[in-house]
Amino acid sequence: MTTAPTTRSRTRAAASLVSLGALLATSLTALAAAPASAAETLLSQGRTATASSTEGAAFPASAAVDGDAGTRWASQWSDGQWLQVDLGRTATVSRIVLSWEAAHATAYDIQLSDNGTDWRTVKSVTGADGGTDEVAVTGTGRYVRLQGVTRSGGYGLSLWEFKVYGEEGGTPPQSGGAVRVTGSQGNWQLTVGGQPYTVKGVTWGPSVADAGRYMPDVKAMGANTIRTWGTDGSTKPLLDEAAARGIRVMNGFWLQPGGGPGSGGCVNYVTDTAYKTNMLTEFAKWVETYKSHPATLMWNVGNESVLGLQNCYSGTELEAQRNAYTTFVNDVAKKIHSIDPDHPVTSTDAWTGAWPYYKRNAPDLDLYSMNAYGDMCGVREDWVEGGYTKPYLITETGPAGEWETPKDANGVAEEPTDVQKAEGYTRAWNCVTGHQGVALGATVFHYGTEHDFGGVWFNLLPDGLRRLSYYAVKKAYTGSTAGDNTPPVITNMTVTPSGSAPAGGEFTVRADVRDPDGDPVTTKVFLSGNYANGDKRLIETPYRRNADGSLAVTAPAKLGVWKVYVQAEDGRGNAGIETKSVKVVAPPVAGTNLAQGRPTTASSSQASYGDCPCPASHATDGNPNTRWASDWSDPQWIQVDLGAVRSFSRLQLVWNPAYARSYEVQVSDDGQNWRTIHTQTAGDGDVDSIEAAATARHVRLHLTARGTGWGYSLHEFGVYS
Repeated sequence: MTTAPTTRSRTRAAASLVSLGALLATSLTALAAAPASAAETLLSQGRTATASSTEGAAFPASAAVDGDAGTRWASQWSDGQWLQVDLGRTATVSRIVLSWEAAHATAYDIQLSDNGTDWRTVKSVTGADGGTDEVAVTGTGRYVRLQGVTRSGGYGLSLWEFKVYGEEGGTPPQSGGAVRVTGSQGNWQLTVGGQPYTVKGVTWGPSVADAGRYMPDVKAMGANTIRTWGTDGSTKPLLDEAAARGIRVMNGFWLQPGGGPGSGGCVNYVTDTAYKTNMLTEFAKWVETYKSHPATLMWNVGNESVLGLQNCYSGTELEAQRNAYTTFVNDVAKKIHSIDPDHPVTSTDAWTGAWPYYKRNAPDLDLYSMNAYGDMCGVREDWVEGGYTKPYLITETGPAGEWETPKDANGVAEEPTDVQKAEGYTRAWNCVTGHQGVALGATVFHYGTEHDFGGVWFNLLPDGLRRLSYYAVKKAYTGSTAGDNTPPVITNMTVTPSGSAPAGGEFTVRADVRDPDGDPVTTKVFLSGNYANGDKRLIETPYRRNADGSLAVTAPAKLGVWKVYVQAEDGRGNAGIETKSVKVVAPPVAGTNLAQGRPTTASSSQASYGDCPCPASHATDGNPNTRWASDWSDPQWIQVDLGAVRSFSRLQLVWNPAYARSYEVQVSDDGQNWRTIHTQTAGDGDVDSIEAAATARHVRLHLTARGTGWGYSLHEFGVYS
């Protein structure tokens, strides 16, 4: 019997790490004139031009692109003026010619944009002396802007002509022709139109609507392929934008249950013929629709479902389902081949434990695909040991993931540093290229922009900010990042105290920040409650800078382990991000806890649910890791006998997530006759610190409305003198 895969990867000794010296190295490129190449075209003449201002109606922006050397654009008399032209479509820009009138710029930037809103500087010029400037540039964009920095005199800026040269349509699309897996055992190759093709790709994260904005950047990284997880009627604009830039697309088809919890659905592949028939019909529809699209590279059926089925089944039934699933994948492959014989079919799963199922049940796949992170270099060994007879693609890879890193002192996964993540991408690509003739390339994870828990862990550009990992991938695909401005590097980050930050109090963050280009850096601090309350968002939080350079940050009110992120931005679209955990605990209370260790009773308690038994005594044992938990109904109560009539002034209630929205604090001298000393009607589940002076022997919480669908649960029920 084949051993089923249960985790994404295995633990291996780390491969030797690649130095970041080359990654962080930059060089200055001198301004130089370049003669026009034979392929250059004047792209700007007669196109729509706009400007920050004009000196008057006689000097419009259009005069600089009308081809008439006797007309000119002139701006108002201040710095920061700009002139831009819309080329009408994306183009590869190679040269700018500026014919200045006497009012020229001594310093200016040449900028490109895909949408006329987000600009990137491709050349900065200083010490300009007027006359005619011929500026060599490299880049793609639809919009080209001259952004003035400083003027030569008291007037504004004025241009007789603003000429943009280059090649229309950006990089020409890949030539047509069939995509094939060619060669023989251990000597395979992917070809497009008969030409060798190594997949240098990224998994695609932005919306289809943003494809025009980000696809030029994907191309600039050196990527030739993007991978998607779903293909439907909304896919065409993405394919169109990819084809316009010579990028191919691995079109994905999603199948239940996907990669695990949250992926949706637990279909029965043994018995549910309706689901399989519907999926087969749906996939065939889109294969027919996009089989002739010039961007289509191949079809990828499913994602980590062999792994994900363990969340739905177990034992012999799990084996039956995995065999049935991979048999269905083979049915899909045969159907796709009958419609489209010119593009390969593959299927992705997590780690090599899925491959025996494909080997047994899916002979019609042209190649295998898999997702592997920290143990990427182990794939080759498993392929050899398994005796496989098909090549493979890596469809997700990158640094070690949350499921394969060691735990920190607070019990959560240690997230690699930016430097370690960059090295992870470099190491992964070296493992792929090291398995020549079998590994046909990779789409690394992930070209995404989400700025949340998972986004910071894996995205190359969260919130649109480029990380060290972005440049590691670019270097892997292009061979160089020379001339690039790279992100700040953060080292030696610490949080103090990391395991006992009082709720609502302060903790201290220290980090060394260095920008390799000497850019001024802006520091931000974010908090994520992913481990405390399931909220994966990153919330920016204010801080106070101490005299020693450390940061004083206010701890959240919600108890639990939080992630603290330091983000250093250089103002040039780059960011370094480091993170550590902090455990937020109940703030200390002055005085003696009269309830600790005293007899405690409750209306009910959970005997065996989750981490239970959870008796009432756990709320007064002084251990913040134990808890009392009630039945899932209203009302409930818990009470403590202080042993004698005692005076107290404060209560502290440390709630588990199953908290009370409404309750009363009641006291009694005899345990029979109760009087209310405090009422809460808007509890939020955080630590409740209650000022309530009283003298009594018994203290009771009368709980009347739950804040969740569970019962009531308290880690601590403290009564302080």
